[in-house]
Parts: sequence; C-alpha cells; structure tokens
Amino acid sequence: HPWRGTALERTTWMNDFEDVPMFDGSQEYLYWVGCSGSLVERNLPITKAVFRLLRESGASFGVMGQEETCNGDPARRLGNEYLYQILAAQLVETFKAKNVQKVITNCPHCFNTFKNEYPQFDGYFEVFHHTEFLNDRLRDGSLRASHPINADVTYHDSCYLGRLNGVYDAPRQILEMVPGANLTEMQRNLSKGLCCGAGGGNMWQEEIGERRVNQVRSEEAIRTGASQLISNCPFCIQMFEDGVPAVQPEEEGRIRPFDIAELLEDAVFGPDSQDEQPVSAGGTSA
Repeated sequence: HPWRGTALERTTWMNDFEDVPMFDGSQEYLYWVGCSGSLVERNLPITKAVFRLLRESGASFGVMGQEETCNGDPARRLGNEYLYQILAAQLVETFKAKNVQKVITNCPHCFNTFKNEYPQFDGYFEVFHHTEFLNDRLRDGSLRASHPINADVTYHDSCYLGRLNGVYDAPRQILEMVPGANLTEMQRNLSKGLCCGAGGGNMWQEEIGERRVNQVRSEEAIRTGASQLISNCPFCIQMFEDGVPAVQPEEEGRIRPFDIAELLEDAVFGPDSQDEQPVSAGGTSA
C-alpha cells in the first residue's frame, strides 16, 4: 500500500472499542476498513463512525483486522498492473477461503475495485458502499437519526461512487433524513461534479499547473455558504483538508470537511457521543 504504517497498525482504530467482531465466515457482511480507513489518522473517525452505525443497525458483520491487505487499486491507477494483479489475485483467494459473500466498504475506490474489477479474477461478491447500506437501514427503521444537526451543508460526489457507479441518491437521501441538515448543492454536481483532485493516482503525485484541483473544488463548496463539506470518500476528505485552508486561511468560519458517516453518527447518537468510548461491540458477531 502507498500509505504510512504496517499491518500491525491496521487495528489501532479498534482501541476505542471492546469485542470487535472478527470475520470468520459466519457473519453476513465483511466490513472492509481499507488502507486509508485504518492507516490515515484523519480517516480513523470515519471508520469508527461506520462501525458504530453498523453495530447499532443490528447488522451481522465482522472485520479482518491485520489480515487486511491493499486491494491493489493505487498500483493499477499509477500504472503498475503487475503488482495490481498479484494483490487482486491474493485477496480474491483470501475472500473465498473466508467465505466472504457480502462486503461493506468506506472507500469508493475499494468499492469500485471489488465490484467491477475483481470479477476479472473470478471474485464475485455483493458489494455495498456505506452510504447505500446506511441509507437502507435508515429507511427500514434499523437506524434512527433523531438528534438535530442544524447545519448548512453541501455535498461532493466522489468520482468513484458517482460517475463510475451511479450512486447519487443514497447519500442525498441520508441527508434528507438527518434533522437540521440543510443541503445546498454546488453548481457542478451529480454527473457533472468536479473531481477532488485525488483520482487516477494523483493523490501521490505533485500536481502540475497554476491551480490545484482540490483548491478549485474547495472554492466551489465555499461559495455555497455551507459550514460543512460532506463527502463519501476518504481520499476526497484528505484533499479538502488540504485544499480548504489554502483558499480560506482564516480558521474562524472555515468550511469543515466531513464524511457523511460522521454526520450520521452525530444524528443517531448525539454530537457528544464519541466521548462515551470505549464501548462494547457485542451483538454483532452472529
């Protein structure tokens, strides 16, 4: 993987919880945390939020912990097809050995790779992005967003969830069910939304040109007047964490990037609920 850290650090997010269920083939879903969700400090709260919401919904799920490996997406985007194929073949074999059939991901890059590219390696799995799964749980009553957020928000469609996979409605339906979340769309949205600047391996390359894409997109979000910039992708969140301060230097009144799972966590548990950790994760392993 291209991130900092080793397999031993993939489980540091679990320190806030007791009894995190490990996937053993008996659960319905594998919750795939991914490299960014486990190794990038900014994205650990997203992983924790999704975990808490999955547990609250009563889903039968487990995680792989230190057995997770990179799925190969960055290698393929950066042109190392040989490495990608090795990583993909190994992970497909691991999934089959563990009887993985359904996968929930934080990351649209993982989502796209598992859903659309692993079938080339005889890896056929039912794959859900967390926005799809959580939206369904809100709609069937398994989750209830009862705590008001009372914030003006704008929403950024990540390329891998939106244009590549057509998932536009689920995130917006979640926002509609969050009390007090007032959505103002950016001028470029849905299929015409602008990339955050991380796509195609550009997360790890120096951008050439007068303007950085993440700064241009950050400006578009700021123009909506929203206080929160909501997305669905850890790559996008990282790009906005860099882009927003560059174009909005004053910290007071600055728009703040969040994953939609972080917003929903506050709406389901209350904005101060993170202070209640550690908590038991019991009841999710069967």
